[in-house]
Amino acid sequence: MNPEMMEALDALAESRGISKDALFAALAEALEAAYKKQNDDYEFVWVNIDTETGEMRVFAQELDEDNLPTGPEMDVTPDDFGRIAAQTVRQVMSQRIREVERELKYEEYAGREGDIVTGIIQQSDARYTLLDLGRVEALLPQSEQVNYERPEPGERVKAYIVEVRKTVKGPQIVVSRTHPGLIRRLFELEVPEIADGVVEIKACAREPGHRTKIAVWSNDPNVDPVGACVGARGARVRMVVNELRGEKIDIVPFTEDRHDFVMKALQPAKVKEVRIDEESRAAEVIVPDFQLSLAIGKEGQNARLATRLSGLRVDIRSETDIAEQEAYERTYGTDAYAEGAWIVDPETGEQMWQPSDGSPAWTLEQWEAAQAASDAEAVEEAVAAELDGDIAEAVEEVTDVIAVAEVDEEEAELEEVAVEEVEAELEAAADDALSEEGTSEDPA
Repeated sequence: MNPEMMEALDALAESRGISKDALFAALAEALEAAYKKQNDDYEFVWVNIDTETGEMRVFAQELDEDNLPTGPEMDVTPDDFGRIAAQTVRQVMSQRIREVERELKYEEYAGREGDIVTGIIQQSDARYTLLDLGRVEALLPQSEQVNYERPEPGERVKAYIVEVRKTVKGPQIVVSRTHPGLIRRLFELEVPEIADGVVEIKACAREPGHRTKIAVWSNDPNVDPVGACVGARGARVRMVVNELRGEKIDIVPFTEDRHDFVMKALQPAKVKEVRIDEESRAAEVIVPDFQLSLAIGKEGQNARLATRLSGLRVDIRSETDIAEQEAYERTYGTDAYAEGAWIVDPETGEQMWQPSDGSPAWTLEQWEAAQAASDAEAVEEAVAAELDGDIAEAVEEVTDVIAVAEVDEEEAELEEVAVEEVEAELEAAADDALSEEGTSEDPA
């Protein structure tokens, strides 16, 4: 290879960002293919290129019955191999270089799933949005975009890499703006304590575009995990909120106590008590009546996020609801037999009722007796309620009669008082008239 070709290859490697070794390997493969087209004497052929001098030699070996190379290595370099090399560089190298570039781009992003990248929006349609990452482009599918976000061409955004695919046209990078991992990566960029491992994000629950809850933990007792994420006057969390276009973020401290963690996960609501069933992985949360709507959140959002954050099914109930249930159970029992399933006894083949609380199975006669007792109790309750209604109605009628009688008595007393007052007034008027007549007779 002449010095001019060596210089051209060096310049090509530098301009395309390809290593010289990769470029010489591609050239060797191309020369091997070109040699096989002109000479089919040997099936096992390879080309060696000296990267210092540019000297190119072709070697070959015979193949045995198992298609394995055997025998000595033979130098089969043609006399006009320099001309063949020149033609190969002109015809094949451009294609090989493109393949090497695609491979390098794929290797650059192949191990970056879960990383965050910054790109410039190129174009957007109903299916996806293209992001320019520099040397490659990334796809932001419609399903990975926040509903109300309207990206504008030329706008710079951060996205989370969810998948890197290898295609014939190069690497296809799929990114997301809705993945919970985006929250983690954004906080790593803004909070040095998270990047250093002092503070950890233990759990993250997100409804893209609306609200996010994260639980943080500090490996250093002298570092407040919530304060580190919020920053001075909320500066750190505000940067994350701005990148997410105003999405609200709740930061709560993580704790190993599941009861306490569920309480914190439901903030800003105040929780009175948490009852956890480990078998069903459910948490019954009791809140004051005036905190019920706040604990559930708008359209159940706060409860859903608390469920994802804690990993438990959260059932929120008010104090009044719990008190009514406990009063009913104290009065009528739990009726555990009413929930269960019919099974077949493998020994007798008879149908048995298996209560859901795990107690021994009931025979059909036992189940019917319990059902009849429950029905009789319901009838007694209905009769008692009806009797209570009749008694209340009778008492009300008697009360009305007594009230009418009292009113009549009061009216009679008033009439008697009025008559006495009238008689007193008449007597006083008669006395006045007599006194006036006596006074008029004295002067005569």
